Amino acid sequence: MPNALKTEYLGEYAPKWKERFDKPGNSIQIRAVKKIRQILAGLPSEHARFGLPCFKENTDKNHRICYKSFEDRKIKCFYFVGGGDAE
Repeated sequence: MPNALKTEYLGEYAPKWKERFDKPGNSIQIRAVKKIRQILAGLPSEHARFGLPCFKENTDKNHRICYKSFEDRKIKCFYFVGGGDAE
């Protein structure tokens, strides 16, 4: 399957993920799902801040996904999706 996206990692979600995910509009949710698929396929990660174990990935210019990578277990744990106005 040439167009199939190979998954290198398993995804886990923090307990409050659904609350955060349901908050943005539907178009943001669609972008977030596409970005999560790319992250699980091995998209190179950018640290949220130097020295922190969290990574961030922008879904658009105003929204981002924050997650941690557990390389020993090949798991990416997603904690947050939202914009700069989020709590």
